[in-house]
Amino acid sequence: MNYKFLIYISYSYALPIGNPLESEIKRRGYTVKWFSDLEDGKKAISLKDNVIDNITDLMGYQPDVVLAATDDVPDFITGIKVQIFHGFLTYKRPERKHGEAHFRIRGFFDLYCTQGPSSTKGFLKQQKKYPHFEVIETGWSKVDPLFPIVNKEKGNTIMIASTFTERLSLAYNDDVYKEIESLSAAGIFNFIMVLHPKLPEHIISKWRSINNAHFKFYDTTNLIPLFKKADIMFADTTSAIQEFLLQIKPVVTFNHTLDHEYLIDVNNATDLENKFSEALKYPKSLLASIKEFVNELHPYNDGNSSQRIIDATIGFLHKDKTYLKSKPLNLIRKYKIRKRLKHFILKSYNQAYTKPKR
Repeated sequence: MNYKFLIYISYSYALPIGNPLESEIKRRGYTVKWFSDLEDGKKAISLKDNVIDNITDLMGYQPDVVLAATDDVPDFITGIKVQIFHGFLTYKRPERKHGEAHFRIRGFFDLYCTQGPSSTKGFLKQQKKYPHFEVIETGWSKVDPLFPIVNKEKGNTIMIASTFTERLSLAYNDDVYKEIESLSAAGIFNFIMVLHPKLPEHIISKWRSINNAHFKFYDTTNLIPLFKKADIMFADTTSAIQEFLLQIKPVVTFNHTLDHEYLIDVNNATDLENKFSEALKYPKSLLASIKEFVNELHPYNDGNSSQRIIDATIGFLHKDKTYLKSKPLNLIRKYKIRKRLKHFILKSYNQAYTKPKR
């Protein structure tokens, strides 16, 4: 039986999430198309030959499975709507109303393919309150290329990554900028840096202007090759932290919003040199905390999460789902999606689709 998959994105950073899934779908001989609802994502997938670039063709495609690396997804297209996530559970910005923001239920998805025990437990708890979706733990497709972990000879390469939210981002901090510029000019450490694509251009240009033999800026959303090069990471609250930790390598954070045993946090730029040196020694107690955290976050180190996601979605597609409640009306959010896509239609699939087996 053939299946039609749609990989639905908004931003360029979702490309490395969808690529392993695309490869797995094609390996099985099924059909897969890409669609982005924003220009940044459209640009990122523009060189692919399996892109749907307009709403008319999107409606005509009639997918069986929609794999969404977005917070919402059009309710008026066919197929089961599957949340594959655009980041890890970051523990950085708890909300009073919803708890951890990662677990906010927006009422669009039929299936959550969770990344590990910590996210599975959170969504199962939400499922009891909102019984219109299923939860299956699969691991995360984005990190498939990270595995197997190959131990490299230890050096002094530090990967810098930053989130885009100004109050949380180290990229906006002048003291941090000056300290990194000074440490790299002195050749004390080797820095490789990538910044979130949603940061303003003047911030990106500022960091890119550091020009010496011990600092290199990368304009990419494919972070895994950089993870493998780096010995430690320096970051703020970006979800790249969790991805990097899967290698059981230390992370130094700047002004993290929460105190975690698996991180080395710094509040003053003048302390960076000492904390970098400490992290590069790979303290045993720190590595033990990282391993404990990773076992809850993403215990899958086989690189086969994409396979599990496709298996889970096909199994769920054929499953009798009459036990699930209808998704909420969600009128305001549904209107916003229609406005974004400039497609105003009354049709809405509020019940999870089931495809009969032949």
